[in-house]
Amino acid sequence: MAADLFEAGLVPSSQPTLHRGEGANVDGFLIAGVDEAGRGPLAGPLSVAAVILDPTRPIAGLNDSKKLSQAKREALYPQIIERALAWCVVLIEPEEIDHLNIFQATMCGMSRAVAGLSLIAEEALIDGNKLPKDLPCRGRAIVGGDALEPAISAASILAKVTRDRLMVAMDAVHPGYGFAVHKGYPTPSHLAALSLLGPCLQHRRSFAPVRLALTP
Repeated sequence: MAADLFEAGLVPSSQPTLHRGEGANVDGFLIAGVDEAGRGPLAGPLSVAAVILDPTRPIAGLNDSKKLSQAKREALYPQIIERALAWCVVLIEPEEIDHLNIFQATMCGMSRAVAGLSLIAEEALIDGNKLPKDLPCRGRAIVGGDALEPAISAASILAKVTRDRLMVAMDAVHPGYGFAVHKGYPTPSHLAALSLLGPCLQHRRSFAPVRLALTP
């Protein structure tokens, strides 16, 4: 479904599940920041981003996306796209999340995002305390890294903005759930709609509230 929205032009992108920023090879140590958005929602894809920043083109105001207003995230998004040496956003669809579980889906998404960069990262800085086992380069887990490392902050913003835009577009495809407002998180209004309407194709069947809604 997310791919369909990309292809329909409802979410800006040149590719359905993977966007890339192109950068020329540069001398120096290439470090990618990696973060995700959407582990907690009951619906919609998981969005995972990797970013290699250009030290010669700093971006003011980078921070954990959760600490920024929507307006600030939207303002920083194009700056990251334009100034980063390389960037990649990967979407993990609900079906794969249900198959793998959300933790493994996150680990897979992080590896795919780093592998999808147009430049080869020599190290990946991962937000959190776990490292994917199949990273294409060496990695370092940093708890609270989205507020400490600019590259992780940039990745968190790309992941969050991409997913939020997608959920707004999805609201038109699956009306009645309020995706444009709560972005798929288990708010009281979302749970009420889930109880009334039942799950749609974008709901994660392995998550308890959705599973319960499917029970006769």
